[in-house]
Amino acid sequence: MASPERNRNDRLFPGARGVGYAVVLVVCVLTVIPLAYMISLSLQSDGEILAGNPVLWPAHLHFDNYQRLFDEVPYARFFVNSVVMAGTITVAHLVLDPLAGYAFAKFSFPFKRTLFIAVLATLMVPFFVRMIPVYVLFSQLGWLNSYQGLVVPFLCDAYGIFLMRQFLAALPDELIDAGRADGAGELRIFVRIVLPQAKPALAVLALFTFVFQWNNFLWPLLATSTTDMRTMPVGLTMFNQEFFTQWNLTAAGAVVLFVPTAVLFFFTQRYLVRGVALTGLK
Repeated sequence: MASPERNRNDRLFPGARGVGYAVVLVVCVLTVIPLAYMISLSLQSDGEILAGNPVLWPAHLHFDNYQRLFDEVPYARFFVNSVVMAGTITVAHLVLDPLAGYAFAKFSFPFKRTLFIAVLATLMVPFFVRMIPVYVLFSQLGWLNSYQGLVVPFLCDAYGIFLMRQFLAALPDELIDAGRADGAGELRIFVRIVLPQAKPALAVLALFTFVFQWNNFLWPLLATSTTDMRTMPVGLTMFNQEFFTQWNLTAAGAVVLFVPTAVLFFFTQRYLVRGVALTGLK
C-alpha cells in the first residue's frame, strides 16, 4: 500500500516515478554491458578477436578458451594462491575485528578513547606509505615470496574495527548482563550472544574484505617473485603482457577472477543491505 507521502509526491510531480525507474534501468544496463561483453569476448574464437571488428556475440561459443587458459599458464595455481590469501585474511578479519570492536563498544579501560582515535588515524595513512617499511621488514624476516608475506600485513583492519564497533555499540547491554548473570564467561558471551546478533555487519565485513583482497594487485606484485606464488590479478596481468593479442583468453581469466566474488555476494546479499543500513545509521 502506497504511503500518503508517496501519493502526495506523485500528485506534485506526475511521472517522477517513471523517470526514476528509467534512470535506474539505464544505470543497470550501463553497469551490465561491460560484464556481458567480457563474457562474450571470453567465448570468441581467435579469428573473431583478430578480425578488427567488434563482435557483440560469437557465432560459436568457444568454451575451450577456458581450458586453453589453464593450459598455457598456471592459472589454477594463481587461483589457489588467491583463495589462500583472500580467504585467510577474511577469516582473520571476522575473528579479530569483531573482538576489537566489541572491546571498544562495551568495555571501559584506560585510554579507550585515545586508542580508538589512534586506530582510526591509521585510516589516513595509505598503504603506499607503509609499503616500503613493510617490504624491508619482511625481507629481513625472510617472509617475501611466501603465504605469510601475503597475509600478515592485512590480518587486522581499522575499517573493520570501526564497522564492528559502530554496530555493536547499539547492542543492548541487557543481553550481555544476562549472560554474565547466568555465569557465562566473556568469550562465551561474545560467541553465543554477540556474534549471532552481528550477522549483518559480519556479512558486510566479509564481503568487503574478500573483494578487496581478491582484487589486491600492488602488494602481491611486490611481495612475490616466482610464478608459483603469484595471485590471479598479478598472473592475469603478466599473461596479458606476454600474450597481448589473445584477448579472448584474457577475458576468460577475468571471468574466472569475477566468479568467486559474485558467488560470495549472492550468498551474503540478504545481509548486505541490512548491514550497510544499520552500521551507516549509527
